Amino acid sequence: MANNSASPSGSTFTGIVSALALLLYTVFLGVFLYAMIAVKILLPPLRQRIADPAIVAIASLWIQGILWWINHVGKVQWDIQGLERSRADGWYLITANHQSWVDIFALYQVYLGKAPLLKFFIKHELGYLPIVGQAWWALDFPFMRRYTKDYLKKHPEKAGQDLLETQRACEKFSQTPTSVMNFLEGTRLTDAKHRQQQSPYRHLLKPKAGGLAFAIQALGERFDALTNVTIAYPHGTPSFWDLMCGRVAFIRMVIEEIPIPPHFCQGDYQNDPHLRQEMQHWTSAIWEKKDALLARLLASESHEVIKQERAKQPQNVAN
Repeated sequence: MANNSASPSGSTFTGIVSALALLLYTVFLGVFLYAMIAVKILLPPLRQRIADPAIVAIASLWIQGILWWINHVGKVQWDIQGLERSRADGWYLITANHQSWVDIFALYQVYLGKAPLLKFFIKHELGYLPIVGQAWWALDFPFMRRYTKDYLKKHPEKAGQDLLETQRACEKFSQTPTSVMNFLEGTRLTDAKHRQQQSPYRHLLKPKAGGLAFAIQALGERFDALTNVTIAYPHGTPSFWDLMCGRVAFIRMVIEEIPIPPHFCQGDYQNDPHLRQEMQHWTSAIWEKKDALLARLLASESHEVIKQERAKQPQNVAN
């Protein structure tokens, strides 16, 4: 389950400097972003030829700057296994376990510049964040509304609306190479959520197959496989503030491609109970293997951390 400890290295001063640098960098690029958003809205003929490529370039530059800071100031060490092929002109359906905002930058560390810019499913409320929220909108990130059971009882007409929005968003991606990123758990792992769900997995929440199913049905012919990324942290789950402070020393990632059964692309997940059950069993089987892999990764990471700490200690030399 979640462990909110972080590496003891790093400092609050580093975090403050990092936060200020990130703010200034975001505001600087935000000026160019808003200019391209204005072009996109006011001059539709220039949208595909000028505005959209420029917005992708600005977003990529923003992420590159953050990754440079993480790697050169935070000095994060990476162990990435299984990334055998990627193409900037291909379509990718990617999923990963979700523990922290750090997961997003870990995924960009792997895929930025090697595959189309990752498009995440974003909670609708996050669209109101200054600059970043507008960037997600301009990049056509799919915004999701999560309706509670109590809300759906009062407004039954909204049932299934979130999945339909997913399908509509994915249909847009059929026109140009895209990397669709879906956190199957739907939310970040915490001990409280793990207990509330009574999750059968030790290191994961229960997967939700609906969003993945609609992505497959909307773009199934574009995807060769599901790219399954497992992210593990040696010192426990870090927060974004830990990352800013330079307290994330080591991140391990394992990437595998899982064939998508061809008939998943043709069926009707929402109205076919047999297909729905089959896809849920498929995602549950993937999650069982991921949970076992996480257990092995965390155990091996613990041994690696001990070795690193011992290597830092002064050696006793006999006189």
